[in-house]
Amino acid sequence: MNAPARHELYVLEDGEKGVEVTEDTKIPNAATIKIVKQDHTLGNMLRAQLLSMPQVLFAGYKVPHPLHPYFLLKIQTDGTITPQAILEQACTKLIGTMAALETKFKREFSYKDVEGAVGGVGAGGVGGVGGPGADDPYGGGAGRWGRERDYLDF
Repeated sequence: MNAPARHELYVLEDGEKGVEVTEDTKIPNAATIKIVKQDHTLGNMLRAQLLSMPQVLFAGYKVPHPLHPYFLLKIQTDGTITPQAILEQACTKLIGTMAALETKFKREFSYKDVEGAVGGVGAGGVGGVGGPGADDPYGGGAGRWGRERDYLDF
């Protein structure tokens, strides 16, 4: 098979640098950054974050070949800040955004756990008022996923 071993796609080898910066000699205030062992996920997030910053004139990335685990990120700034410095700022903001997303995600799922414990399905026994069989006249549990969960409980 042509695909490399999975660990080769994300684990840096001994002495391998994760980021290589090459100044662009043809375009002012621009650089091409090679980010190793990463893919479209990080490339697109960095590009979007960079484009939201007013000092950035251009930000784009490409993955030269799908079997090579790196992407090239091209950044051009307005000259008030270097491409390397703006990339560091973008990474810091992106880390903050991901931390906020993680916090919101955990908070929402903690609410789901509380609602499940308090709201639960009916208190009666099988076929009792408000119990698991109350909305199913045949008592077969139609529309249920077992253990008193219905299809709306994700």
